[in-house]
Amino acid sequence: MSTPDSFVDEVTEELRRDKLYAAFRRYGWIGGVVVLGIVGGAAYSEWTKAKAEARAEGFGDAVQTALALTDAKARDAALAAIPVDGGQGVVVALLRAADAEGDRAARLAALDALAADTTQPQIYRDMAMLKRVGIAGAETPLADRRAALTALVVPGRAMRTLAEEQLAYLLIEEGKTPEALTALLALYQDQEAPQGLKQRAAQTITALGGTVPEKIAPEGAMPEAG
Repeated sequence: MSTPDSFVDEVTEELRRDKLYAAFRRYGWIGGVVVLGIVGGAAYSEWTKAKAEARAEGFGDAVQTALALTDAKARDAALAAIPVDGGQGVVVALLRAADAEGDRAARLAALDALAADTTQPQIYRDMAMLKRVGIAGAETPLADRRAALTALVVPGRAMRTLAEEQLAYLLIEEGKTPEALTALLALYQDQEAPQGLKQRAAQTITALGGTVPEKIAPEGAMPEAG
């Protein structure tokens, strides 16, 4: 390479450096902001996580303290006074409802509040309604219980088969044994029904004088040789 060419290359390189340094002086603060943003974001994330863990631990401690109380009214009042966030309200409502020694009116009120809370997942709201029908029992008119349970019998809903089981028991309560047997047989053969529910259905069918059908072989399967 000739001397003039080398000189031109050196000048070009110096100009590039000058432009680079000028760019750093002019826009270098952007990199600083980016770095600060990354560091600040990580710090905020850790702070948020620590805060959530502390809140969860505080909630758990409050629940344990409340459940340790021996007086039913004091226990229910302590549970009701616990500050809740999101899904924690579901836990408190179900704990209050599950306390057989607790005030019945308070238990029903807790379940009513959960069932009506549209911010909660549908499965918890359905669970609350199903539990409410069970706690209310015969003191609630049969027609009202049937209406509440029928609202849960929707394809795809998690509590559907359990609601249908309770509806079958209402038929027994009314003395409509044939209709109850038909409903229980349908549940026994329902592919979505839990095994425990099927066992209860089978026992009830037998108690009512019905016959539990033998298990049906899958479609296309060959029967076993005798």
